[in-house]
Amino acid sequence: MATPASNGVRFDGEPHQLSIVIPVYRGAKHLAALVGEIDALTSTQVTDDGYAFRVVEVVMVHDHGPDDSDRVMRALADTYPWARPVWLSRNFGQHPATLAGMASSSGEWIVTMDEDGQHDPAQIKSLLDVALREHASLVYAHPTNAAPHSAFRRGTSQLSKKLISLIGGQSDATVFHSYRLVLGEVGRSVAAYVGHGVFLDVALGWVAGRAATAPVTLRAEGERISGYSTRRLLSHFWRMVVTSGTRALRLVSVLGAIFACLGVLLAAWLAINKLTGSEVEQGWTSLMVVILLTTGGILFALGVVAEYLGVAVNMAMGKPLYLIVSDPTAGPLGRSTPSEVEPDVGAHDDRVVDR
Repeated sequence: MATPASNGVRFDGEPHQLSIVIPVYRGAKHLAALVGEIDALTSTQVTDDGYAFRVVEVVMVHDHGPDDSDRVMRALADTYPWARPVWLSRNFGQHPATLAGMASSSGEWIVTMDEDGQHDPAQIKSLLDVALREHASLVYAHPTNAAPHSAFRRGTSQLSKKLISLIGGQSDATVFHSYRLVLGEVGRSVAAYVGHGVFLDVALGWVAGRAATAPVTLRAEGERISGYSTRRLLSHFWRMVVTSGTRALRLVSVLGAIFACLGVLLAAWLAINKLTGSEVEQGWTSLMVVILLTTGGILFALGVVAEYLGVAVNMAMGKPLYLIVSDPTAGPLGRSTPSEVEPDVGAHDDRVVDR
């Protein structure tokens, strides 16, 4: 039976079931407050467009950060029956941890968000409204305010997304964001087949079709220090380029053709000057320029090909993107204190010994 929503819109049937996936690296200070906010969403809510939903689980993925996030996760799991910790064998990074959480989820929809409180859980309503209004299986948050980073980092982030869109052929790269809503079956399927080194947003772009966006307001990160150094951000950018497709290899081919054409034109110019009796400037400068240009082009091409080979080798060797294990405190590693069990003095060796 249809039930009236608070804004006059009506909804039918069961509420949409949402799983929230949170990769946890430095979450000791902020994770409990975030999960406390989500608690209100575990009862049935209604979006502005009149769609009913509720959060059925929060999957917290422990990515072995430097703080005691594991202790906080265990306490939250004891407090909230819908809070589920997932333990990785070691630190794999934000994207593999998110994929591990997706693989462990069960909701009709999956919401991914950071643990630092920058993403407001109340704005999940906007993401779901856009997904159902535009019939989109993937919706990214589109911040209406500047991210709480330096102007340099924000500028380079936008530039890198545009370059990835151009070089990697990912038309939706400019809207990539860690606050996202994805259809559950799509997210879990991607988590099951994606290979080592492939980033989550790139893999989603392969199967989810056109991504939609929903306006959200970002909150301050508080005292949390970003886990991404300049070196890691550059590595992150290059990995996204390499794993987004083979367009970079095509660009290398185009670069080689350009150098070949320049070489032909230069040879023709020198031949014409020789036949017409024109003087050609002699010296090492032009020779060194040509050598440096061609050598640089060759090394650049080899570098790009080597990156692709590295990704292919890791996939061929079966290097896992992530590995889920049990809670370390519940297994053999958790038994760090000496056992109080008395040894069985009656035990004997049944083997026959020749004397």
